[in-house]
Parts: sequence; structure tokens; C-alpha cells
Amino acid sequence: MAAQKSVKKVVLAYSGGLDTSIILKWLQTTYGCEVVTFTADLGQGEELGPARDKALLLGIKPENIFMDDLRETFVKDYVFPMFRANAMYEGLYLLGTSIARPLIAKRQIEIAEQVGADAVSHGATGKGNDQVRFELSYYALKPDITIIAPWREWDLRSREQLIAFAEQHQIPIARDKRGEAPFSVDANLLHASSEGKVLEDPALEVPDYVYSRTDGPESAPDKATVITIDFKEGDPVGIDGQAMSPATLLTKLNELGKINGIGRLDLVENRFVGMKSRGMYETPGGTILSMAHRAIESITLDRGAAHLKDEIMPKYAELIYNGFWFSPEREMLQALIDKSQEFVTGTVRLKLYKGNVITIGRESIYSLYDQDLVTFEEGAVAYDHRDAAGFIKLNALRLRTLGQRKKKLGL
Repeated sequence: MAAQKSVKKVVLAYSGGLDTSIILKWLQTTYGCEVVTFTADLGQGEELGPARDKALLLGIKPENIFMDDLRETFVKDYVFPMFRANAMYEGLYLLGTSIARPLIAKRQIEIAEQVGADAVSHGATGKGNDQVRFELSYYALKPDITIIAPWREWDLRSREQLIAFAEQHQIPIARDKRGEAPFSVDANLLHASSEGKVLEDPALEVPDYVYSRTDGPESAPDKATVITIDFKEGDPVGIDGQAMSPATLLTKLNELGKINGIGRLDLVENRFVGMKSRGMYETPGGTILSMAHRAIESITLDRGAAHLKDEIMPKYAELIYNGFWFSPEREMLQALIDKSQEFVTGTVRLKLYKGNVITIGRESIYSLYDQDLVTFEEGAVAYDHRDAAGFIKLNALRLRTLGQRKKKLGL
């Protein structure tokens, strides 16, 4: 457990909670280094003031406490680019936790360079995905950085030992933290995720008290909520005709999704580190946005472009899930995806009702939908029904050849 490398100053990703407060003190006592705290407001819905107060209480100099409101940057530069790709890990997960980590890591590295720190630290455990996401990002942005991962180094292996360490060093402990936490939560403007303890048995239904971002579909209003979302080049820019900033827009969609019981996902997923885990995700606004984006693409994207996007999406989603946001392959895929969005502009009309997001209309000045072509009425000039015969025969040529071989061999 002893420090393997001399560290003078470390930037800690600090939430102000018990675990990262213990880590803060552990860094001071184990490495004997100066600690700089960084707390990011990504829309987790918690007051950040207590984090500053606790850092001061633990001896951090005011000039070494960084607290940044990154909500607009988070949505504009991380969430929206990901949603242009329609990214879902294993076909379901909208990557709410995964997409937040590269932004936190990037800001940590910026602060480290600003204050002359030679190390960074995080509070991710040794079993999860977040340690990988943080550290891959650190190394991509500053290859020679020293990384301290306390959960992989210390010998505090139980909640009792953590509490004892906190009491020994006079770290304030909330009353409900003295017992075993019923489940762990990660939240930001895109989602809230809950996992562990009462959720570990995938055969058991998620208890009602776990949900924090969504009302139950059963208790949602009996009347549907109808909204429109305006898009420009693949990104949402307004709701019901009112222009909004990225974070403001996602906040509004979260509110609409919450009251209509939208965005719950009970998922058993494959972690990058090799194990399966069960998590409960609430992504109300993201679920609405995902459906709306596919709807506007359905009339503005050519078939070839749309199908290619669907083919690369699993790879793109996996890269984000595994922590490779700053990799060249993710950036290459992003360039392709962004190219596809040049004409993804228009308006989608949606009906929100008891957990469902239903597309009821879509329109765009760049629409490729031609009613004259698809109509059953006569008069379409660009399409001659008789041309279909040759088209089918050419596509059937190899199938007919295979059929003739089977017939010849009596198969």
C-alpha cells in the first residue's frame, strides 16, 4: 500500500461525499502531498457548496478548490455529439455515466497543468468501468501523468474500516452513511444510474424507492403531452418553437419525461473489465431525444447513409462505454457521423404518454420523402412499375443459380 512514487501535488476528482473525503485525507497522510480538489457540476442536482465547505474543513487551501459549472459544455460537446450517432451500448444503454467521465478527466488535466500538479486521482473502485474511463482519458491527454487510484492501493476493504478511518481523522459522517448504503447512485444532467446491494439480484424487481428521476408510468397523467423538438444539423435547438441552449433544452426534456414516466431501464450489461452487472438507469430527456433524432433522420438521411450509421453505431457506443472518447478511432467515426448530419434539420412532433415516446409527425425543408413516389395513385413520373421486373430478376440471379444447383444435385 505504501506510495511507490513521490508526488508533490495531486488533483482529486472530489464530490464532497464520504468516499472522496476519505480519499482526500488518505492522499495527504499516505503521500504527504498537497491536494487540489475539483468538483464538476454536470447537473447531478446536488448543491456544490457543501463540497467546498468540507474541503476547507479538511485543510484544503481556498485557491486549491476548483468548482466548475460544466453543464452547457457537457451537453453541447459530449452528449449531443453522441446522440448524433444514436449511440446505445448493447442496444439499450444511453451511456449517461460513460459520457461524463472524459469531460471530468479533461478538466482535471487542465487544472493539473494550471497549478503545476504532477498527479491526478479519482474515487472509482477496482471492479468497475469508471477507473478505465478516467485513466484512459488522463493518459490520452497527458501521457506522463501519475495516476493515484486509492481503491486499488489502500487496505480499507470494508465500510467499517472506512468509517473508522473517517472518525480517526475527524471527517464528518452523515448519519445515514454509518450503515451500509442500500445502493450506489451516479447522476448528471443526462441520467441517474443506480447499482449494487439491493439491485444485485437480477431476478428481483427494482424497488420503487430507488427511482429518483422518473415518476412511475402507472401514476403518469392520463392525458398525453404533445411536444415538438426542432433540430439543426443533427442537434436539438428548441422545444415547441422556443430556442434553448443545450443544457436548458435537456433539462426541459427531463422534466417532461419525468412526469410522463419515461426513461426507465433495468439492464444487465457486460462491463469492460469482464463481469456482468445489473444497473437501473433513468434517462427521461435522453430517451425522448433519442426517439426524436431517429424520427428526423428518417426523412432527411439517405438509405445508404442511415444504414451505414446503424452499422457503425455499436462500435462507436462500445468505444464510449469502454473509455476511448479521446481515441483516434472515435474521432474518425465522429467525423463520419457529423458529415451525415448536414441536412438533419427540421421538426419532430411527439406524444408522451405513460412511459411511451410516440412519433406523430416529422417535417423538414430537406426531406427526402416524396409523396408522389410512394402514393398508390397513378401519375408518378419518376417510377415505372415495369422497371421492377428487371430489378428483381437481376437481384434473384444468384438465388436462381443456387436453386438450379440444388435441383441438379437432388438436394
